[in-house]
Amino acid sequence: MARRAPSIVIDSEQRQTLEAMVRSPTSAQRDVLRARIVLLAAQGQRNDQIQQALGVSKPVVIKWRRRYADSGLSGLADQSGRGRKRLHDATLRHRIAATACTDPPQSVGTHWSVRTLAKHLGVGPSLVQSVLAAESIQPHRCRYWKHSNDPEFEPKMLAVVGLYLDPPDNAVVLSVDEKTSIQALDRTQPRLPLKPHRIERLSHEYKRNGTASLLAALEVHSGKVLGQSIRRHNSETFIRFLRRLLKDYGDQDLYVIVDNASSHRSKKTRTWAAKQQRLHLVYTPTHASWLNQIEIFFGILTRKVIRRGIFKSRQELVQRLMTFIESYNAEARPFQWTYSGDPLAV
Repeated sequence: MARRAPSIVIDSEQRQTLEAMVRSPTSAQRDVLRARIVLLAAQGQRNDQIQQALGVSKPVVIKWRRRYADSGLSGLADQSGRGRKRLHDATLRHRIAATACTDPPQSVGTHWSVRTLAKHLGVGPSLVQSVLAAESIQPHRCRYWKHSNDPEFEPKMLAVVGLYLDPPDNAVVLSVDEKTSIQALDRTQPRLPLKPHRIERLSHEYKRNGTASLLAALEVHSGKVLGQSIRRHNSETFIRFLRRLLKDYGDQDLYVIVDNASSHRSKKTRTWAAKQQRLHLVYTPTHASWLNQIEIFFGILTRKVIRRGIFKSRQELVQRLMTFIESYNAEARPFQWTYSGDPLAV
């Protein structure tokens, strides 16, 4: 005699859990199928009806209906030991991961690859690949960093971050720096434009048409930028730019965040700035340009205008820079600064 399918009764809380599992876009499809089987069974449908509705085999319906009847929601989870057993033990996998984090022999080069690591350890490349992927180890990647050795790093850093997060009343916070030696490059052959299935292509060879430098101030809490093309990068040029800022901002106090370039810290600049009651120069720590928000804008400028730009002359380069700043200011908004001054993780 055929075994009778167990009846399924679920309460409102269990129903909400199962329905949420079915609706969630991140649920695994196997979990969605099991939840649907239980929900249909709770409606009183027979196993053959559920099989036909979901397009699965009858043993699958019987299995998960009975598992839920015996263990509830926990019965829908995979049991331990399910799936193909690993051919290689944890010791070998740990050895692969540990070796990948060491410096390779000089005969290998500067870093391991999947194949060189597999050859060195006498294992298959596919095993090495799976271990590196599982542990998020990427020997082929490298990122540069620089530690600031400024003995006053913390007070300088906190002063800058404090201006970003809690500026003084009736004051404007400006992030100022120069972007120097911007090359006006022209290509020796015409640009090949973007087409379906083809990226834009530029001639590898180029012709130099001079260089330009940009002195810019970012208004931190509005996002607007004031830019000026400069010929020389010295104290006189920097002081003239500060005079312009004092004039543009009327009677407001100016807190100007700058790095430690010679034109910013020269005796001439400091002596002049000390006489300006509304002007406060705030210096970032050494090797901490990431604290100066104008560098974020310079990155945008490089990506949008400079890197793939074609300039027939220095004048054209300057004009394109100024045009971009003007259009940028029309929709400017402040950068979302998230660093609060907590100790940095190395």
